[in-house]
Amino acid sequence: MNLGKVEKSLLKEIADIEKIPQGAYNIRDNGKLAGRNTTANIDIQTKADKPGIDIFIKSTTKGERVDIPVILTETGLNDLVYNDFYVEDGADVTIVAGCGIHNAGGLKSEHDGIHAFHIGKNAKVLYIEKHYGEGEGSGERILNPTTIVEIDENGSMTMETAQIKGVDSAVRKTSATLKDGATLVIHEKIFTHGKQYAETQFHVTLNGKNSGAHVVSRAIAKDDSHQKYVSCIDGNNLCSGHTECDAIIMDKGTVTAKPELNANCVDASLIHEAAIGKIAGEQLVKLMSLGLTEKEAEEKIVNGFLK
Repeated sequence: MNLGKVEKSLLKEIADIEKIPQGAYNIRDNGKLAGRNTTANIDIQTKADKPGIDIFIKSTTKGERVDIPVILTETGLNDLVYNDFYVEDGADVTIVAGCGIHNAGGLKSEHDGIHAFHIGKNAKVLYIEKHYGEGEGSGERILNPTTIVEIDENGSMTMETAQIKGVDSAVRKTSATLKDGATLVIHEKIFTHGKQYAETQFHVTLNGKNSGAHVVSRAIAKDDSHQKYVSCIDGNNLCSGHTECDAIIMDKGTVTAKPELNANCVDASLIHEAAIGKIAGEQLVKLMSLGLTEKEAEEKIVNGFLK
């Protein structure tokens, strides 16, 4: 695997990869396979009918990690992939994905990743996904991730997703269906600046008895950027669901939050919370009293908010 300085920097930003991973991995560079490794428990195969990969995670997988990052450095490239994850009953795995775009040209560069998770009974998945854009070119950096999740009985999935910076436009769609005893936890962090736009769409269907979902989005909209947060939880059984949007607006940034809760069973317990506002003045005063400038104080609060 021969990657240049820019490519290595992108991998560091989105997946904390500084050298070739030890376990299973699949690295996609400008629409092509740059490197792959499989293990006794995790197999990765190229799809035959469309761009993307199938990842098979055996039930004997315990505490392993698989990395599947995507990087783009060509201006004008539109990359589309379909990745399917088949997690067998009882497996325990961490999946690290994400995409980094370096656009130094004047054409639009875009990556659309469609990830489908088929999670077996009693399986446990930690999914980490970071998106990042950079480059001195005038071309847009666009990322549109779609995540489809199916969790079988007593299975669980935790998703930690983040849009760090530099992404001009993003529409993030996540849908999930849960069976008996299944749980889903989502922690999303979005930062926009300039004239960027980011939209999040969550739709969770709680079909199973004692299923549960906890969906939290933390956002900062700076400059003239705009974010839209749409969340929907359908409670179709004895279940619990919680969705929350917590956003800070700065300068002329704007945020829209649209919750929807559908209790289709008398035993469904669903909650939504939303808080949108500017940085509290007392926070700035406290930090400035320690010797920080107003700009430094704002940056410290922003960085702490997104951690």
